[in-house]
Amino acid sequence: MPPSSTGQLALCPRRPVPSWRAGQLALAPGWCPLLLPNSTCRGCCSEGTLTLPAWCQAASAARSFGIDYANNCFLKDGAPFRYISGSIHYARVPAPSWKDRLLKMYMSGLNAVQVYVPWNYHEPLPGLFNFADDRDLEAFLDLTAQLGLLVILRPGPYICAEWEMGGLPAWLLWKPDIKLRSSDPDFLQAVDSWLDVLLPMIKPRLYHNGGNIISIKVENEYGSYYACDYDYLRHLLAAFRARLGAQVLLFTTDGNKEAALRCGTLQGLYATVDFGPGRNVTAAFAVQRLYEPKGPLVNSEYYTGWLDYWGQPHSSTDPELVASGLQDMLKLGASVNMYMFQGGTNFGYWSGADYKDKYKPVTTSYDYDAPLSEAGDPTPKLFAIRTVIGKFQPLPSGPMPPPTPKHAYGHLPLHRVSPVLRGRGQQPSGACPAPASCFGEMHELSSPSSLLGARRRAHPPWRRGGCRSKQGEEKQGLVPRRSDRQGTGCRSHKDSPSLFQGQLWINGFNLGRFWPRRGPQQTLFVPGSVLSPVAPNNITLLELQAAPEKAQLLFLDRPLLNQTRSPPGTGAA
Repeated sequence: MPPSSTGQLALCPRRPVPSWRAGQLALAPGWCPLLLPNSTCRGCCSEGTLTLPAWCQAASAARSFGIDYANNCFLKDGAPFRYISGSIHYARVPAPSWKDRLLKMYMSGLNAVQVYVPWNYHEPLPGLFNFADDRDLEAFLDLTAQLGLLVILRPGPYICAEWEMGGLPAWLLWKPDIKLRSSDPDFLQAVDSWLDVLLPMIKPRLYHNGGNIISIKVENEYGSYYACDYDYLRHLLAAFRARLGAQVLLFTTDGNKEAALRCGTLQGLYATVDFGPGRNVTAAFAVQRLYEPKGPLVNSEYYTGWLDYWGQPHSSTDPELVASGLQDMLKLGASVNMYMFQGGTNFGYWSGADYKDKYKPVTTSYDYDAPLSEAGDPTPKLFAIRTVIGKFQPLPSGPMPPPTPKHAYGHLPLHRVSPVLRGRGQQPSGACPAPASCFGEMHELSSPSSLLGARRRAHPPWRRGGCRSKQGEEKQGLVPRRSDRQGTGCRSHKDSPSLFQGQLWINGFNLGRFWPRRGPQQTLFVPGSVLSPVAPNNITLLELQAAPEKAQLLFLDRPLLNQTRSPPGTGAA
């Protein structure tokens, strides 16, 4: 498989970023550069000083963020405040594109972003941590500060987000009797070990410490989970307080039904709700008032669109309906986070699944019909939202950054390399082969012998490749919440009209699962950062269903996200 100084001005970029320099950014009225304690700037800053106005110096000296229960609002540095935020998942956007997406969010009028931290993305094996490259959480957070955006952080430990196992590491299942999201000692020990690594990175970036993180969300919609374990919530509250201190604002989020908040709230954690457009906002916030009679109204997940499942139509939400609902909430003085503002992509094996009436795996695309498309382009929905925001607070000056450049490279023939299992040596055997988690394999690809296809490799004119499939049915995403055990070239879009189902790599980067016969997603998003503009680019494709004698890929300059080529239930599924 492919491999996986104190008081420094945040306007000084941490590293060079092409196209947009900090000096070109027009800050909104009332913003002063954020101070990042204990941060460094590596080789990208020119000599010179910046004189801050007196009001800004005073704000830097006494920073605070909390709740004014008497006046039902947040207080930022002692003044009433409300955030208008959008969700972005750094794990679903390649690091070279982070600045582009965040700048577009800032120029849309947002003053904050909401960010998940997937535990399994950073600790693939017990005690083995990865915070490099696309996983560089600190670099991402520093970038938000440089652009003048506040952060609402959601570190879980469970995050849902239609992410593989809701962000919980699959190696937790090595203990067969473990009870996830509960006060099970084995689970809590693993959680504490993770927080011991993560939260020291977060503490210096808290707002009252000079950073831009204004609040921390604990768990995720726990009131919808069957366990209803208050000891678990108490443990998390104590764990976050012990590592972050007493000043940071901790909160929860649950669906806007009384039953959902009953098991998801705890004294010491401010309770918020989530709901989408079309809902009566007064009635929805009345549910929050059952548990928080005083304090700010908060919709922590205002759904701008929805996710897609394999075999079901692409989800979409009317831009005017989204804008209208946002306006209704802002009229009430509520703080709002829009989920998602940019969805991104479930690269590799990170797409999760739901299980309600049946198992429903999530598509590779996490476009979400969001204001910023999967490729990071502004949509009509973004401009409708921006118009509403402009009625309530000043918008940043300057133009919206343009759409990302794309290119249709055309058809690309593939040639067969080898069947999947040829020459692989001894395989696990038995009537019921052991699951991947028993062998330490976190992402297992396997197929019934009657459906084994072949790897195919292509050498387009713009090198290489090599990937190995893993032992013996394909894992399509672990269910994150139902129960304990269920689990710089131009961008392009890859279409595979002659293929059934599998995975695709470009230059060792796993673009994710393709399944055009099932749909609705027909194309895979190809980030420009994975393409080489000088060396030949190598494409490796793993077909799991039925590899045709002749196969080809088609590179387009647009996505195809809403069609199927064969009905669900056929052999193609």
